[in-house]
Amino acid sequence: MDVTEKIALVTKDPTEEVVTNEELENLFKTNSHPKHYIGLEISGFLHLGSLILTGFKINDFIKAGVESTVFLADWHTFINNKLGGDWEKIKSVSKYYADAFKLFCPGVKIIQGSELYELRKEYWLDLVKFAKHMSLERAMRSLTIMGRTEKEKIDLGQLLYPPMQAVDIHAMDLDIVHAGMDQRKIHMLVREIFPKMKWKVPVAVHHHILPGLSEPQTSDVKDSSFASTKMSKSKSGSGIFIHDSDDEIKSKFKKAWCPEGIVENNPLLEISRHLIFHEFKEITIERPSKFGGNVTFTSYPQLEKEFAEKKLHPSDLKETVSRYIIEVIKPIRQKLALSEELVNAIKQTT
Repeated sequence: MDVTEKIALVTKDPTEEVVTNEELENLFKTNSHPKHYIGLEISGFLHLGSLILTGFKINDFIKAGVESTVFLADWHTFINNKLGGDWEKIKSVSKYYADAFKLFCPGVKIIQGSELYELRKEYWLDLVKFAKHMSLERAMRSLTIMGRTEKEKIDLGQLLYPPMQAVDIHAMDLDIVHAGMDQRKIHMLVREIFPKMKWKVPVAVHHHILPGLSEPQTSDVKDSSFASTKMSKSKSGSGIFIHDSDDEIKSKFKKAWCPEGIVENNPLLEISRHLIFHEFKEITIERPSKFGGNVTFTSYPQLEKEFAEKKLHPSDLKETVSRYIIEVIKPIRQKLALSEELVNAIKQTT
């Protein structure tokens, strides 16, 4: 595979931004197997955004010959009070995340935060050195990466989260750092401070944030933190979880926000673009002849245009998206069984 093909894989949907494209091209010209990672907190049940969309992008990296790692940030999870800050639950749910990504992204490497810190003894020294370059004000502004704001009551430990996330990148000697757009601030911090410390500066790749199924509020759309609009583990009605039954998936899509002819921030169209057309070359709307009969779309722009012109009814789009998403989820759900103990542990803390 040549450099052009590798770049095409890395930059295809759901990638929204590469910082920078020139650096990515130079990287592939000089390194056929660069090191990449995406870091994840360990929290609730995995859903379309956290596993499927993220996994699709990881698989694009793997196809491009990139050595890909999923970093399970157990310490960050603890600091951010996820899963009740219970280490036993964090360890248990970490295994579930690891199993899910190994299943969905064959060839991916899994690293635990606690494992990295134990192996790399100089990590804490590097953290202190990095923190010397970071103001308290900057740390406060970076809290959006963990779904927090400067207005919230936080503890001192939570201020360690941003610099730790940055030093993780150095500790793993990464060439490409990857995350959703909601993590952009930390990568810009890395690109600002790493040169001052003479540390390698990685290329940053940011993928699109999949929205929840509920109607976005005006303030949500303007919220640069993405926290209020994205599909969330804590809002069961707004997300499609990989363990949802077929009936639950159909019911959630049936209730989803999808006004006729509205394209902007429409979760059904977003899912069609970033998930369904990622997996299927075409999708078919099945409907009675009296309502126009079946119609097949071979690209997302075709589908969007038909919907915008009100030639495709929301109920038909909902039924179609539901059918294809079930097809994507079902094999994962069948292979990734959850124990009753694990289910209860997650439910009690989300």
